[in-house]
Amino acid sequence: MQALPLPHVNPGFPIDFIPLEGTRQDCEDCGKGEKLGFQFDYAYQPIVDLQRRAVFAHEALVRGPAGEGAMTVLSQVNDGNRYRFDQACRVKAIKGASELGIREPVSINFLPNAIYKPEVCIRTTLEAARIHHFPLDQIIFEVTEGERVQDGPWFASILREYKRCGFKTAIDDFGAGYAGMKLLSDFQPDIIKIDMDLIRNVDANRARQAIVRSLVSLCKDMDIQVVAEGIETPAERDFLRDAGIHLMQGYLFARPAFRSIAQVDASLFGARS
Repeated sequence: MQALPLPHVNPGFPIDFIPLEGTRQDCEDCGKGEKLGFQFDYAYQPIVDLQRRAVFAHEALVRGPAGEGAMTVLSQVNDGNRYRFDQACRVKAIKGASELGIREPVSINFLPNAIYKPEVCIRTTLEAARIHHFPLDQIIFEVTEGERVQDGPWFASILREYKRCGFKTAIDDFGAGYAGMKLLSDFQPDIIKIDMDLIRNVDANRARQAIVRSLVSLCKDMDIQVVAEGIETPAERDFLRDAGIHLMQGYLFARPAFRSIAQVDASLFGARS
């Protein structure tokens, strides 16, 4: 398998990245959706920045080929196709964002249990970004805290390798899963996304308010950006803004747009701070 040529259009590529020789057959199938036996596509949901009153990024959310819910696709993923699916997701999300003309960062979910050697598996993303002229520092790889990863240090090493290559990293659904504070002690991502169950009715729940404020303070000390996800009401938005969170995602601002860019009404950003 030949090494990837150094890209000429994207200064964000790491010049010391050289794909390894003699890797397993799966690498040759990276990004080939037809090998999966099923089709899928993407919807994109904006993450907004209340301070800038603009879109901060777009999360790529897997959908069926006609816009069906994520579970219609994820239910078909198994141990036999997990690796190919993970690789195909990266290619399709980057390709779709490029074709839509998205200029902001794109956040792509990945499956840590589908990765066996990060410096090898990452080659598909590098090649997709090169082909579609998408800057590496505009790609965010996010993993849900709910993913059960048996080897915490190994998982942290994956995230470090992604960061080394120029990608940003995020932990999704923070506060709901298996990793929690232990993961933060092993690796500090660029972003954490607070789980929507902590956000729901946070404006009226003192316990959730205390947890959110603590997370904001912790992340500030660790230089980690915080995104609150699942915002549905102006009251939730206003409390979170007052608590120091200005990056938000949820139906209040925009629902995921299938194969398109969702438009955000500026009035939904609330009063200027």
